[in-house]
Amino acid sequence: MTSASELRSGKGDRDENFPVASWIIHPRHRALILAYYNFVRTADDIADHATLPSDQKLSYLDLLEAELLGKGDTQAEAVSLRRALAERGMAPRHALDVLTAFRMDVTKLRYENWDEVIHYCRYSAMPVGRFMLDVHGESTSTWAASDALCAGLQINNHLQDCGKDFRELNRVYLPRDALAAHGASVEQLGLAQSPPAMLACLQELAARNEALLDESRSLSAEIRDFRLGIDVAVIQAYADRIVRLLKVRDPLRERVHLNKFELLVFSLAGMLGEAGRRAIGRKAISRPGTAHDA
Repeated sequence: MTSASELRSGKGDRDENFPVASWIIHPRHRALILAYYNFVRTADDIADHATLPSDQKLSYLDLLEAELLGKGDTQAEAVSLRRALAERGMAPRHALDVLTAFRMDVTKLRYENWDEVIHYCRYSAMPVGRFMLDVHGESTSTWAASDALCAGLQINNHLQDCGKDFRELNRVYLPRDALAAHGASVEQLGLAQSPPAMLACLQELAARNEALLDESRSLSAEIRDFRLGIDVAVIQAYADRIVRLLKVRDPLRERVHLNKFELLVFSLAGMLGEAGRRAIGRKAISRPGTAHDA
């Protein structure tokens, strides 16, 4: 069978809401994080491949899982991650979880309600944050806020790319009940501009996602590792800015991503804000809640 890496679908230049290999992270963690990142991106590209039949996509994802678990050495990304995890004595659970999401991408093209979208995020996004926390030896008590941030990032991405996902993959993450409540239709995602009903639906979902991101606001302060705390503060700043744009822009007509200047500004704001908080020893705001489906 062809190596999975040869099936990469050419999305290397796309915008990422998950900068998991950030230069802020300590160098001792980067090799493992990059191995995880490359594994996830390869699986993602398989699931989104434009011409590969669904059964072959699932076969490749199964092969990645098998080799991650030690059953073969033909898929470089799986072997690299397996070895990197073994060196740190870490289990592959967070990589196995994302494979569940990519199988869903192959087999599930529509979502009925918000809870189904969050269930997808439980496997597509939350494992990324949990993996980063585990790499840094953080407590699982941080998972609740991390899950909210990662799900919020994922839903931002769903809203940003809703037109592209529909046109290129016939995949719609907008809940059917939200579309119906506004009188919007899936077919409207193929238009160059959102009709009023679709725009109202998209902006309501953005507002709901903003509330979800509010649940993650304590995460950077809950994290003990200085560099990871700074990184999370930057990611939170990105997410907050994007969701504010989504509340006022039409993603079918306008670009709803951060430009290089905005990335710089919000990176600096996030870093300075978190560094200042740590310098004066301000504590995280106490917030009830538990991680999703730990």
